[in-house]
Amino acid sequence: MDAEPLAGGLANAGAVWRRGAAVERPAPAHAQALHGFLTALRAGGFAGAPVPVGPVADGRERLEFLPGEVALLPYPAWALTTDALVSVARLLRSWHDASARTPFDPAADWPQDFADPEGGELLCHNDACAENVVFRAGAAAALIDFDYAAPGRPVWDVAMTLRYWAPMLDPATAAQTARDHLPALPRLSLFADAYGLSPADRTALPTALEQTTAACRAFVARRVESGDPGFLRVFASYGGWPRWDRIQTWLSEQRPHLERALRT
Repeated sequence: MDAEPLAGGLANAGAVWRRGAAVERPAPAHAQALHGFLTALRAGGFAGAPVPVGPVADGRERLEFLPGEVALLPYPAWALTTDALVSVARLLRSWHDASARTPFDPAADWPQDFADPEGGELLCHNDACAENVVFRAGAAAALIDFDYAAPGRPVWDVAMTLRYWAPMLDPATAAQTARDHLPALPRLSLFADAYGLSPADRTALPTALEQTTAACRAFVARRVESGDPGFLRVFASYGGWPRWDRIQTWLSEQRPHLERALRT
């Protein structure tokens, strides 16, 4: 069967293919534990994630292809609407609720790149960026790409997701992807409401946003230091470390406003 290349993020650029009803992609180190979890998740009634359709072979995994639309750069207008944002929040909450009911192997080799340093009792996605959310009829319907899934707290996964979808970026950085017109703080509040974020997690979220941003910066640093050509290209085109300094400074300065937005 002819293979169709699938576009997406940087980590597996050019290495993800669709063959009929299956997606073939590089298998992460935790593939066996992840596949068991995804299978149990579906058996428990959660349809918003693919299931494995074959064993890992030659370092590649085969997962169910989930039809729909995925927002790639330049982001289409429909992906930046408040309706899309609300649907992502609700999908993430459904994932967390289902994940909390589904056992996973805590001793597996879960990646630490984006993992919650405090750990947790459910499996977080940790990379629910636009490229990893499948939309149908304008609403978020499924999550894909679990390369960075790891145990953690729901608020950590919420913070990771908000970084991409609010987005939690200073205006100059948001303008680099034509998202500077999106009001970050109202969208943050809307996401928290749609997710049903608890009072305790609303209090913890500003700190989690700073921590997840630092974790993402450290991840980029490792990729740049290793000479990864895709990351080097994007890193240079977006302005290098001054961009990250700007984001972190903005988050710190916005903290009182974040706290106020989350209270209201």
